[in-house]
Amino acid sequence: MLAEFLKDYLPIILFLIIALSLSLAFVAINYIAAPNKPDPQKLSAYECGFEPFNDSRMEFDVRFYLVAILFIIFDLEIAFLFPWAISLGEIGLYGFWSMMLFLFILTVGFIYEWKKGALDWE
Repeated sequence: MLAEFLKDYLPIILFLIIALSLSLAFVAINYIAAPNKPDPQKLSAYECGFEPFNDSRMEFDVRFYLVAILFIIFDLEIAFLFPWAISLGEIGLYGFWSMMLFLFILTVGFIYEWKKGALDWE
């Protein structure tokens, strides 16, 4: 029973052991070899390009959120494009035109945001 288990799972176990040991080795090498010369500027807090402030409930400009939402939308678009491109030969014209409609809707939304000035940075 153990031989059958090892036959099936030995490559996975070896892969995990090698990955874990390499990860730990890289962290250890970085910890040992990296220069450690802290100064006040390096140790200061960095908050999105702003000088550090005391009140964490200070309002941020809504453009930060718009840019983040746009990033998520287009990141998801790319996530949908990869499986679509791989299976395009199997799904035929219906799948092609479905994706073209999806891309058209996203493009219209992007143009709308562009025209409204959501992407303009002052």
